[in-house]
Amino acid sequence: MKTQKVLVTGGAGFIGSHLVEALLSRGFQVKVIDNMTNGSSKNLQSSLQNQKFKLVQGDLKDPDVALKNMDDIELVFHFAANPDVRSGEIDPTIHFNENLLVTFNILEAMRRSLQAKLIVFSSSSTIYGEADELPTPEDYGPLFPISIYGASKLGCESMISSYCHTFDMRGIILRFANIVGFRATHGVLIDFVRKLKRNSSELEILGDGKQTKSYLHIEDLIKAISIVLDDFLNRSETVEAYNVGSADQVTVKRIAEVVCEEMGIVFPKFTFKSTTRSGGGWKGDVKTMQLSIDKISDLGWKPSFSSEEAIKKGCKELLGSA
Repeated sequence: MKTQKVLVTGGAGFIGSHLVEALLSRGFQVKVIDNMTNGSSKNLQSSLQNQKFKLVQGDLKDPDVALKNMDDIELVFHFAANPDVRSGEIDPTIHFNENLLVTFNILEAMRRSLQAKLIVFSSSSTIYGEADELPTPEDYGPLFPISIYGASKLGCESMISSYCHTFDMRGIILRFANIVGFRATHGVLIDFVRKLKRNSSELEILGDGKQTKSYLHIEDLIKAISIVLDDFLNRSETVEAYNVGSADQVTVKRIAEVVCEEMGIVFPKFTFKSTTRSGGGWKGDVKTMQLSIDKISDLGWKPSFSSEEAIKKGCKELLGSA
């Protein structure tokens, strides 16, 4: 791989920090820009000791931050975003600013750069909305997201595609399932562990507990990113999208049971709080999700863990017992 200087937006976050470690291990010079809203310098402790690493604390909603830090960059991993799907119901401007506006600023900085012509974008399964086809392939459509978050990610994908075709850039779009593992800061595992630490006799579950989704461990995700990137660099396509997920699903109720098992808690009373007719936990909660991973599997990648295994491993890491 010829590319040597890379930028990782959101690199102090859960997924970004793991990606940074992987890139440094391959010998790349890595710059991270993060406003530390969801990230932390603690996630980068090992990376900060590497001479090929640089951390810039800045807010990419300011276009000048993106412009000033694009010099000499050849490849951009754009992973900065507000990761909380539920926040869109409370304040839609969060996803507009943190996802759409920041992506626009990154693309503009790349357009004005002489070298930054390849972007890898962390998208989401939420762009598919409540898909009629399961597992859902990359060419499924039409796409009707049901959350502000999903809509913002789909908008980012569209901007990336248009910039790549208009300004001779290239782009990889990675549509993630639910990612779990060490350094995660939000999601169902975090929610259950926090609630059970407060009260081990009762657990409130958002939704009817029958929500069924795919979960992928962070280790499998990082391997997938590397494989997709290496393959894409040897091809000529302008933009490609890949689903990255597990080959199965697990219910939210089963996740609750796994967390109780890992915490050594005799099953507490489960109470269910559904706010939608479908039984979802919140407006925008996709009830059933499973991505088709045939396309990325053709590159030689497959997850090491099933959804339930990923949940168990992620829970152990969260509890510090891994």
